[in-house]
Amino acid sequence: MNEESDLNLRSRKSRLRFYLRFFGPAWLVMIADMDASSTIGAAETGAIFKYGLIWFMILMILPLYFVQEISGRIGIATSKGLGDVIRENYSKKVSVIMSFPMALTDVVTYAIEYMGIAIGLNLMGIPILISLPVIYVVHLFVVSRHGYRKTEKILIPITLVLIVAFIVDLFLRGFINSSPVYFSPGYSYIFILAVNVGAVIMPFMLFFQASATASKVRYVKNSYIDINNTRSDEIDRAALKSMKRETLFGAIVSELLMVIVEMVFSGVPKTTDFASASQLSVALDAVAGSFSPYLFGIGLIAAGFIALIVISMGSAWGVVESLNINKKHVFTVYVLESLPAVIAGMILPADMLINSVLYLLVIFVFVLIGPGVIMGIIGQNRKIMGKFYMKKLTRIFYWLSLIFVVFFGVLAII
Repeated sequence: MNEESDLNLRSRKSRLRFYLRFFGPAWLVMIADMDASSTIGAAETGAIFKYGLIWFMILMILPLYFVQEISGRIGIATSKGLGDVIRENYSKKVSVIMSFPMALTDVVTYAIEYMGIAIGLNLMGIPILISLPVIYVVHLFVVSRHGYRKTEKILIPITLVLIVAFIVDLFLRGFINSSPVYFSPGYSYIFILAVNVGAVIMPFMLFFQASATASKVRYVKNSYIDINNTRSDEIDRAALKSMKRETLFGAIVSELLMVIVEMVFSGVPKTTDFASASQLSVALDAVAGSFSPYLFGIGLIAAGFIALIVISMGSAWGVVESLNINKKHVFTVYVLESLPAVIAGMILPADMLINSVLYLLVIFVFVLIGPGVIMGIIGQNRKIMGKFYMKKLTRIFYWLSLIFVVFFGVLAII
């Protein structure tokens, strides 16, 4: 490798090599945003309103990008995770207050991800009581035996499986005559809007992207020889540009996947039980043919598995950073969070867990407020962020995005 040309990033080839090496954190967190709960939320949106909320899902690209971009920016500017940055610049108590509500809601999220994967496998004929323990073991094996970079190499190909499965399912389903813009003053309409807002930005995403981006920056810098301050600064600037592009691309793809699932389920009976593989199979078979349930099952499995891994890392990183304990203890956090979730999946009715998805997504909006506010304060702090602090226009877009998200959460409970 030509260290000088790679490091200076003056040629198209060296820039491309850098971007490919840096690629991963923003893409994975955005695709993990399309988890089992978001998939089910989008499916129920399609069953109720057909194409009517496509306009709103496309609109959500903006707040998703502006909020997550600051998370990645903090990782680049500080080379630390969000939990570390909050603890070091404010206090351990503040950091714990910001991260532990996320960890508690993630226990419920784990249960829904496990159940989502199990329902996907059930669509292929595998009983839930068999699949759940297997999913749990595979999940812990991946997060415990692989560091972030190795795990990233496992997950990125799975994101492609997810995308292809849902796209093909849409073409099997075909398109219907339904307006992509629908408005209603009713409570159910407002509630579904809040559900889709909650599906867009989840608390774990803030912690994951900052930590994963910081890890990637350290890795990229360490891969070069004899780095001096000028060269390190050049890498930081290139990393910021790469992160911004990747975050925007991931936000667009994530929301388009939500749109695709909404379109696939347009015309499915509103009374469909989304916790029942048999009812899902019958409903999809009727509108899209016999292969559709299998494709949706593959997409649901991929979505749930990607989210399980990313949520595990984001949540565990946030907890250990907040408590200032060694990251070698993250496996303990994985177990403490995921074991109650898989037990709940084994003993609680599937419909109880799946039917709680819409309410959980609304709750996410409120859990997001604390980390979102303090992340915005950090992002505009020149002492912490240095040259990467949020300038005026970026600050405006960030705070408007956060207010927009919280606004719909409040509307849902009024």
